[in-house]
Amino acid sequence: MNISILTLGCKVNQAESAVIEGDFRNLGFSIVSLSENPDYCIINTCTVTAKSDYQSRQLIRRAAKAGAKVIVTGCYAQLKPDELRGIAGVDRIVPNIDKLSIVNMLANNTSTNTSCFSNRSRPLLKVQDGCNHACSYCLIPQARGRSRSVAVSDVIEQVSCHQANGYQEVVLTGIHLGLYGYDMKPRITLSTLIKALLGKTNIRRIRLSSIEVTEITDEMMELLQDVRLCKHLHVPLQSGSDTILGNMKRPYAARTYFHVIERVADHIKDIALGTDVIVGFPGEHDAEYLQSKGLLESLPFSYMHIFPFSARPGTSAAEMPDQISSPVKKERCNELNALNIRKKSAYLKSQIGKNLDIIIEEVHRDSTSLGKSGNYLKVEASSNEYPAKSLVTVRIAGVAGDSLRGYPITST
Repeated sequence: MNISILTLGCKVNQAESAVIEGDFRNLGFSIVSLSENPDYCIINTCTVTAKSDYQSRQLIRRAAKAGAKVIVTGCYAQLKPDELRGIAGVDRIVPNIDKLSIVNMLANNTSTNTSCFSNRSRPLLKVQDGCNHACSYCLIPQARGRSRSVAVSDVIEQVSCHQANGYQEVVLTGIHLGLYGYDMKPRITLSTLIKALLGKTNIRRIRLSSIEVTEITDEMMELLQDVRLCKHLHVPLQSGSDTILGNMKRPYAARTYFHVIERVADHIKDIALGTDVIVGFPGEHDAEYLQSKGLLESLPFSYMHIFPFSARPGTSAAEMPDQISSPVKKERCNELNALNIRKKSAYLKSQIGKNLDIIIEEVHRDSTSLGKSGNYLKVEASSNEYPAKSLVTVRIAGVAGDSLRGYPITST
């Protein structure tokens, strides 16, 4: 049987889809693209914005048009199953909790998957799911439930398996990664997991997908000094206005965020710092917007993800007065995207002359290859002799668009 798997949304969705794909491959199924006439198409949906819902529906219709029986799962399917039942071609809708059992539904299989398949050079490993917080704009806790953590021993087993398969880096992912271990008895922390991985595996690089500013503890700062932990943190800000942060129900003040990020930048040389910002939240007038812009300008971010506010029915933010018009949101997004380009360009230029270790992700025919550095930069290397997954040290010679270019020095 031919199976196609299409994924929208976050790294957790991508990690789950990789597990599903590995299960099917282990049982002899063929994984094909949508253009190769799959018998079934599994669509792992997202509902973080209205655009995500629209993209999910588009994919379902494309898959149905291709003649596949469509299985829909993910957060959109979890929250809006009635909307999906009305789309022709949908064979079944699978809740998030049963997502990893899809293979059993099609193969009459009852065994538990123990593989560690990845279709990426840097495997995504889900170690946590769910969220205990209730940000006023977010539906994801309703779709994913409360925080649940994967046992330390299971994470070690998965990382060791990836290492045995030749991978040099794993990316630890979660819906709220910093809540790792809070549901365990006795309670542990994400730092506990990281120390276990550093002590009990030999994987060359460990990367954190995202972490909240309140979770960057002294212990986490100390761990980030370890050469095996990637010098990269993605720390969502969402707003630089205390008024808006309060209305968002974010658990920190702008000044707290500023001081923590400034301390990280001071203590960890050359670290890549990324963030998320929501533009045009209800009540964000010029004064609140300028507070956000000023904070973003003052901190050493290497990149920023800028999102216009998307009112999600079922959230308190969708019912708030003083909604911001689309033209204003678009203008502000353009301003912040211009700032993002300037900051990213400055960070890229600061790397010229340095040696960066990259994981090869693409090998090209024009005697070049593309990889990702520990500080989360795309690097084009002037060689195609190293296979995907290789760890290569590259001397950075210049900037090419939104990436760096250089020449290899050593490899592992």
